[in-house]
Amino acid sequence: METTLIIIFSSLALATILNIIFKRFAISHIIGYILTGTIITSIFNLSAQDDLHTLELIAEFGIVFLMFTIGLEMPLDKLKKMKEILFVNGFFQVAISSLIIFGVSKFIFSIDTTSSLIISLAFSLSSTAIVLTYLKQSKDIYTPYGEKATAILVFQDLAVIPILLLITFLSDNSSPIEVILYKTLISAIVIIVFMFTIGKKLLNWFLLFATKSKLEELFLGSILSIVIGTSLLAHWLGFTYSLGAFIAGMIIAETRYHIKVESDIASFKDLLLGTFFFSVGTKIDVMFLFSKIHLVVLVFVLVMLIKAIVVYALIIRKSNKSDAIKAALALCQIGEFSFAVFALASADNIINEELSKFLILVTVLSMIVTPFIVNKIYKIASYFVVEFYESDKITPIDKKDHVIICGYSILGRIVALQLKKEGVPFVIISDNLKHVLLARKNGFMAYFGHLEKLPVLESLKVDEASSVILTLNDLTQKMLICEAIKQFNEKVKIVVKVDSLEEKKAMKDLNIDSFVHAHQEIATLLVENSLMK
Repeated sequence: METTLIIIFSSLALATILNIIFKRFAISHIIGYILTGTIITSIFNLSAQDDLHTLELIAEFGIVFLMFTIGLEMPLDKLKKMKEILFVNGFFQVAISSLIIFGVSKFIFSIDTTSSLIISLAFSLSSTAIVLTYLKQSKDIYTPYGEKATAILVFQDLAVIPILLLITFLSDNSSPIEVILYKTLISAIVIIVFMFTIGKKLLNWFLLFATKSKLEELFLGSILSIVIGTSLLAHWLGFTYSLGAFIAGMIIAETRYHIKVESDIASFKDLLLGTFFFSVGTKIDVMFLFSKIHLVVLVFVLVMLIKAIVVYALIIRKSNKSDAIKAALALCQIGEFSFAVFALASADNIINEELSKFLILVTVLSMIVTPFIVNKIYKIASYFVVEFYESDKITPIDKKDHVIICGYSILGRIVALQLKKEGVPFVIISDNLKHVLLARKNGFMAYFGHLEKLPVLESLKVDEASSVILTLNDLTQKMLICEAIKQFNEKVKIVVKVDSLEEKKAMKDLNIDSFVHAHQEIATLLVENSLMK
């Protein structure tokens, strides 16, 4: 017991110190957790203990909670709109990447057919934990490249199921493949039908009951019960824990509780994800790494190049070069589910132990490098294509008590003309390049970027502005921007245009200073004008 407490204390202290140092150098906290896992494992010789399996199980729920929050962002209507990106791009990314990697493994590295098949399938997967964590934190999950990357990641998580089934079949020839596929199909139908019928009613009732109790801990307890319960149900039916949590998130996304649910579980998700990255660090065999470092780096670079080219080729078909490059950079690494694939294949003697250790090192190296790539994704992309987003380029403006107009569609243009007429200083920010160029042509100070980004908030001196006017139509964008502004400086005055009472209700918890109901204001003017004599 005492030794366990010492290990926990040492892990927390070391992770804290490392991440404080890394924060100063703008290095991702993920690296801090991974290094902590490696150092603690070496000091306390954890690799020789059986307790790591328990740690890995706890860590897996970091992915579970992450997938639950992604489900909250993916209601059924949104998934229907993304079906081509999800199923077409997702399928071809996994299939083409697997075929190329299989060929390289078998014919260049002379690895046997079965092992090459397992390697190709595992390496075709990307890191949900790292990429989605970054996309959510940076709000890039709502950008075109972020949506495409998320859709492919969701498909990859679904693809884990047939991959694990294949390993089961390869290790147990006593069960015909037809029987395994039949059982899986039946289980899939059961979980989907249950979750979207009885499960949906149960979740709504559960959350309604918890809300009416007006006890925060009861509401939090009900969320944890839902996440863990749906994960266990999915696992019992032969699927991954994260699939059940993702479906539960999708269902709750269509209720009025989704914003509160996400905010309440944020700390649990972050803590468990930290545990997951710590567990990744425990898999690094330092001596073995140094003895094979040249091969590890070679395979790692080769796999990332193959995957980047495949993703780029798929995205560029119906998107611009900038989005294709950023999606390729975001998805070129090897994912955490590869650990499960290699561990299971090694335990069933499908691949030998030394090859398994080597493949795990390649995966870990990939995951260590990934945070550096995704955190600088705009800067790296700018070497290949001209980036118009000025988030990192805006020179701090020399203004005070100015108005910031977010959006320059018809309403934004009218607001700008009115402010000019009144002699009020203002600046325009928009993520539509045509609108920015038009505003500049009209002689206004306008910038191209996302107002929810911290560099933009700082550069436009939002904290010194007299007010921020949001003329946008998209509710999600408005909520993201308002939340970012209030986190940056809660005293900033925000005026938001809303199109319905539902929009106003959805934003009531964001502490917005003033709402202007577009239709209501128009109706008032119409009546006033009709009564004029």
